[in-house]
Amino acid sequence: MTGLKLTSAVMGAAIAAASLIATPATAQEKTDFRIAWSIYVGWMPWGYLSDSGIMDEWAEKYGITVEIVQFNDYIESINQYTAGAFDGVSATNMDTLSIPAGSGVDTTALIIGDYSNGNDAVIVKGDGTIADLAGKPVNLVELSVSHYLLARGLDTVGLTEMDLARVINTSDADMIAAFSTAEVEAVVTWNPLVSEITATYPEANIVFDSAQIPGEILDLMVVNTEVLDANPDFGRALVGAWYDVMAMMAAGDEDVLSALAEASGTDLAGYKAQLDATAMFYDPSDAVAQALSPDLPVTMTNVAEFLFEKDILGVAAPSADFIGIEYPDGTVTGDPANIRLRFNATFMQMAADGEL
Repeated sequence: MTGLKLTSAVMGAAIAAASLIATPATAQEKTDFRIAWSIYVGWMPWGYLSDSGIMDEWAEKYGITVEIVQFNDYIESINQYTAGAFDGVSATNMDTLSIPAGSGVDTTALIIGDYSNGNDAVIVKGDGTIADLAGKPVNLVELSVSHYLLARGLDTVGLTEMDLARVINTSDADMIAAFSTAEVEAVVTWNPLVSEITATYPEANIVFDSAQIPGEILDLMVVNTEVLDANPDFGRALVGAWYDVMAMMAAGDEDVLSALAEASGTDLAGYKAQLDATAMFYDPSDAVAQALSPDLPVTMTNVAEFLFEKDILGVAAPSADFIGIEYPDGTVTGDPANIRLRFNATFMQMAADGEL
């Protein structure tokens, strides 16, 4: 995952602007689709699907084409989806809620690929615990999942962001260089940056990571709901192709894993280490179970409350319940009259049942 070097005000303005220009992709039958993705251990299969021709095979099965476009800037990929330039994008549950859903684009979580199980971490220099962040500055990509992880970590020791010296917005592209400077005392980031920092700097000490909040940082493939409803074969093709690669990864296919490692800028051992910190849902039935878990509405309510507190839950959101979130069983958290995020297990269940 990558982020933008933006102040809180600029990020808010960017989201507001997106809401003004966002026009959901035309809700009609069509044959050509585009999805966007960015570098992250759990999203590397999207690049492989394109390069290997697997996506083309599944698209041809349903008489469609699917273009898969890599972005080096994670937030920009979501902004482009929100503006209607793409039919789907790889994104976390939090960023899906804050940007496209918060901007009024009805969005469906088509695939729950994994949850971060140690890939996101709070790192300090030297000995200490997360409680020792009190009075210190912390560098992170502001308003990203790193910000959420920090808030959750601080909460475990009775602290809040107000107890810090300050939060310094730092692009993920600058994070490793920042950690090397004397003035930076702590950072919050994600893999592969976590692995690079801990391998490069002996003084790097992880004091809190996403393994301590399992299931809260979900990595998804989300698509425009109107496009999906009008073109269910688009969903079938994406899901079918995805689980083909999941089966290869689950079987330990080193050719596939090596290709994913190289594309992510590491070696096979390095990529496997990142996978160890990722709870991949290789089996579609496991992804369905995650979608049906009673913990999911609790997590999304907590995420909505965090976003509202940070003033990024949609433009002028009056409360944390501003956006309705629908779950596979039809229940809704938030405003049922303003549903803009939907967790849909239908296509994953088709994969589990061998019906694609």
